[in-house]
Amino acid sequence: MLLEGKVAVVTGGGRGIGADISRVLAAHGAKVAAVYSVSAEKTEGLCAEIRGKGGEARAFQADVREAASVEAMVAEVLAAYGRVDGVVNNAVGGRQHAPFDDAAWQDYADMFDFGCKAVVNTVRALKPIFAEQGDGRVVNIVTELWNMGSAEWSTYLAGKGAMVGLSRALANELGPMGIRVNMVAPGWMADEKVDRNSDASIGFGKGLPLRYHGGGEEIGKACAFFLSDLASYITGAYLPVTGGRITQMGA
Repeated sequence: MLLEGKVAVVTGGGRGIGADISRVLAAHGAKVAAVYSVSAEKTEGLCAEIRGKGGEARAFQADVREAASVEAMVAEVLAAYGRVDGVVNNAVGGRQHAPFDDAAWQDYADMFDFGCKAVVNTVRALKPIFAEQGDGRVVNIVTELWNMGSAEWSTYLAGKGAMVGLSRALANELGPMGIRVNMVAPGWMADEKVDRNSDASIGFGKGLPLRYHGGGEEIGKACAFFLSDLASYITGAYLPVTGGRITQMGA
């Protein structure tokens, strides 16, 4: 129960890896504010699932690209739970994968909105709360592709690269206030959209040093660590959660 008594906001927290993050944080005792933009039914279902297992989670709506929407969401979380201890910036949308010649400028702008603008909005909304507490945790979900520079992912990497740079700068600037800013870099994870019994998933896992295809819950565990008191002396860190693939590259 690493997070007992703590309140964690998870953007994009109702589906995909975000849902797995929400589940793990709740299992460790956190009260989870699962934030969605349009996936209301899915997010409400996840929260009901978590509560059915003895955890605590509620769904909150916000467009993380809009500052006023984020501020309203934070006010609702405070009204519901009385405090906020951390945020996981996980939400993403738009066209993430495309050959360079096919990518429109709007594709890059969309990725920048989620990789940078959304983080600016959540941190600005939560910074006064964290500063008053003398403690606050920001966990930004980046990507192993930052190390790999894979072809046809330039839009996605443009946004995630902005997130990496912003995270490192904020770690330095907000550290004196007791606010820790860290990054978790997933590989290709087996979330709800992946069949772990498929040849693709099994073959991918066999190619990793750990020899299996990890799920979104592994990202949740890393987030739980950074949100917990175990990570009290860590800020500005970049943690690949990839089954060893980054190590293989020597990055």
